[in-house]
Amino acid sequence: MLSRIWAYRGFILGNVRREFQSKYQNSLLGSAWSILQPLSMILVYTVIFANVMRAKLPGVYSTFAYSIYLCSGTLTWALFADITSRSQSVFLDNANLIKKVNFPRICLPIIVILNATLNFAIIFGIFTLFLWFTDSFPGWSFIAILPLLIIEVAFAIGLGITCGVLNVFFRDVAQLVGVVLQFWFWLTPIVYPMTILPDTIRSWIERNPMTSLMTAYQDVLVTGHWPHWETLWPVTLLALLSCLLGYSLFRKRAGEMTDEL
Repeated sequence: MLSRIWAYRGFILGNVRREFQSKYQNSLLGSAWSILQPLSMILVYTVIFANVMRAKLPGVYSTFAYSIYLCSGTLTWALFADITSRSQSVFLDNANLIKKVNFPRICLPIIVILNATLNFAIIFGIFTLFLWFTDSFPGWSFIAILPLLIIEVAFAIGLGITCGVLNVFFRDVAQLVGVVLQFWFWLTPIVYPMTILPDTIRSWIERNPMTSLMTAYQDVLVTGHWPHWETLWPVTLLALLSCLLGYSLFRKRAGEMTDEL
């Protein structure tokens, strides 16, 4: 499989470049929209919640503490949601291409991952510069972001491919994924810290697999601490299982998918 993907690397990179360019074609601000859209959301949340939430972050006294806390969650969650939501529709969106061109179908989720990580790299790069210029850069613990991103992307693409295959046969899956992601966002401590929740609710939020991942990002970017790696085993295991399930389902139903499309 890897050799076939490598053989089609030109096809993959060409599609990534074409999709990125077409997204902002005939736009006055061009690729700046990939920065302005998440920044506008962060600005709204910061203005509304900053004064309330800043005092709720234990042991953090920086002027920019809540803004950094918010960015560490919303930017990384946006990557997860982008990969998941686009993967679940990738086979339907490319139905004509699948029917007319012979290529490894697994290239399509790879294109989704590369496009999502490209958009994420732009905005997260600017966020990193913000940390640097405000003397909020976490130091060596910043390198922990890479393994966290690998876990997150694996979890997202596993879920996305699974839902993408199911969506070919059951079109309600796309609507369900959108609703689930919306509820999942608010059931993850991204806008609010865990410390403000009652114990009964907190115990349920802690069972959310994305809670440990978002908390790890916040530990690194807000306080400069290394993640508690032992808390990440459940989400890492889920990421591996979701990838295995997604790939297995994809291989078994690849032929039937073409007929359904």
